[in-house]
Amino acid sequence: MFARLKTNHRNREVVERLYGELVALARGPELYLEHGVPDTVMGRFDALSIHVFLFLQRCREEPALQAIAQDVVDRFITDVEQSIRELGVGDPSVPKRMRKLAGIFYERVAAYDAALEDSQAPLARLAATLQARVVPAEAEEGVALRLATYMAGMKTRFQATTVSAILSGHIETGELGGAA
Repeated sequence: MFARLKTNHRNREVVERLYGELVALARGPELYLEHGVPDTVMGRFDALSIHVFLFLQRCREEPALQAIAQDVVDRFITDVEQSIRELGVGDPSVPKRMRKLAGIFYERVAAYDAALEDSQAPLARLAATLQARVVPAEAEEGVALRLATYMAGMKTRFQATTVSAILSGHIETGELGGAA
C-alpha cells in the first residue's frame, strides 16, 4: 500500500514537471511578439494548447507514454478550470465554460492533426489552420506561417525527447525553447 502511494506521489511530481515545462514554453515572449499569438486570455490558452498538443503528438506512438500523456491533459484541464475561477467566473458557470474550452481544445487538436498529416503541404495547411483559429485577422502577413514553422520545429524537438526523459519529467527542447 505504501509503495503505491509513493509511486502516485512520484507520478504527480513527473506530471507537474512536464506540465511546468509546457507552461514555460507557452509563456515564451517570441510566441506573442514574433509568431502572432495574441497576449490575451484566449491567446495564452491557445499557446498552452499548442504545446500540450505537441506533447500529445510525441506520446501518441509510445505505449509507455500513454498514461503520462493523459495525466498531463488532466493537469491542463485542471489548470484551465483554476484559471477560470481566478478570473472571477462564478461556480455555476464554470462547468459550462469548461465544456466550451475543452471543446475548443479538442477541436484544435483535430485541426492541427489533420494539417500535419497533409502529405502535400503540411506547413501551409497548418498556417491556414492557425490563421483561422489563433492568429488575429489584423496580424501582419506571414505571421501564421511563422507560428506554423515554430510548431514544426517544436514538434521535431519533442520527437527527439527520449521516453526515459519524459518519464523522468523532462522535455528536451534545447536552449532556444523551440525556435528552429
